[in-house]
Amino acid sequence: MYGWILVIGILTPLLGALLLPVIGKYNVKLRNRTAFALVAVSFVCAAAALFGVFGDKLFSIRFALPLGLSFGFRADALAVFMALTASFVSMIIVLYSYGYIHHYENQNEYYMMVVVFVGAMMGIVYSTNLIALYVFWEISSLCCWRLIGFYRQEITIRRANKTFLVTVLGALIMLVGFFGIYGQTGTFELMAMNGVHIPDWTVALILFGILSKSATFPLHSWLPDAGVAPSPVTSLLHAAVLVKIGVFAYARLFILTFDVSKSFQTIVPTIAAVSALYCAGVAFKENDIKRVLAYSTISQLSFILLGLSCGEKIGIVGGLLYILAHSTAKAGLFLCAGIVEHSLHTKDMRKMGGLAKQMPLTALAFAFCMFSIMGIPPFLGFFTKHMVIEGIIENGNVLLGALFILCAVMTVLYLVRLYIKVFFGPLNFPTETFTAEAFAKVKEGSKIMVVSVMILGIASLALGIFSYLPSQLASMIWG
Repeated sequence: MYGWILVIGILTPLLGALLLPVIGKYNVKLRNRTAFALVAVSFVCAAAALFGVFGDKLFSIRFALPLGLSFGFRADALAVFMALTASFVSMIIVLYSYGYIHHYENQNEYYMMVVVFVGAMMGIVYSTNLIALYVFWEISSLCCWRLIGFYRQEITIRRANKTFLVTVLGALIMLVGFFGIYGQTGTFELMAMNGVHIPDWTVALILFGILSKSATFPLHSWLPDAGVAPSPVTSLLHAAVLVKIGVFAYARLFILTFDVSKSFQTIVPTIAAVSALYCAGVAFKENDIKRVLAYSTISQLSFILLGLSCGEKIGIVGGLLYILAHSTAKAGLFLCAGIVEHSLHTKDMRKMGGLAKQMPLTALAFAFCMFSIMGIPPFLGFFTKHMVIEGIIENGNVLLGALFILCAVMTVLYLVRLYIKVFFGPLNFPTETFTAEAFAKVKEGSKIMVVSVMILGIASLALGIFSYLPSQLASMIWG
């Protein structure tokens, strides 16, 4: 009986999203509220499953298929953790979208794709079957492709195509790895493969798909290019759903299911270190506010990969908590950037300055989210970074620990640079088309947009102060 709650949490957004274009033809407000309600259903179902995790009630369902095949859904601690994180942040992004895209075309498709995206994420996290996981994985790629190309301009279409090719190719290579596992075990069911040792070549293929989805160097360039999409889309991609799919798959497959060679406890953290340092360095050079945040995302995802791959409990728990910290805070940063871009019609930080006076609430929300990403106590990002770095040092790799400490310092520096340029720097924007007088009239975004970023900013602080519950859930994942 409880398993049907998971089916509802998946199918409600997946199938309900198909109604949004129809509703949108007759009533825009009803369409918007329906989109929010569909995502909220996924959140409520995940919350119900959370009580099941703490109450030792198994939320699970299985469907038999011909030829002895089957697929099913199961809500363990990892699935619930990811479902709650993704659906909560996605609800705020949909709310923010009311104010952001109300004057653009293609709104019906936008809301449909966002909601389908959330449904695909729910399918990924609850799936107990490798093929079902792959199918939902590719649905998310399709949604990503359409959302990045939202403006239908030549550059947006080209970059959407690039994202689609990279992520779909990575997924196809990963699928080859899945068939390699099937050839070894005779099943696609994850629960039937607990503790099974898989060969290095299979791990490498699956890891390629994971790294392409999580935009890890050298498969990273599609993510900064996706900044041409609307800000709620980039927030969805960078924070709530898309790039988190990769790190979720790493946790599900290589921590909780398969036994893999110990050499990957060195290989993956090394890849993560290179990605973190390189992208942190690039973030210093960028002047496009969304590209700075995009490279920051890639760098911070490397902290998550480091924690999950270090082999120590404290690092793994820290990496899991970092998913929550980063999802909440980075979503807020992108949405704040969207408010700035909406007001100034530019993403160039060199043409900004002094916005704290005109946008005090946006500046405050940005600061709160930024402090979490930087790792300033008592924000959740501080505790997670500390745990991740402690985990790799406990594993004996002091050099990698030192490199990630350097990366943490770089994070502080490039985010402070961004914040000063945008909110406190001198005004450098006056032009023939946008005068100083016009700049002085710049105000906050719409109420719904400001409320959305304030919720995420306050949540970033509250998660650090009241970190017991998410920490307990993350600890349950590792056992």
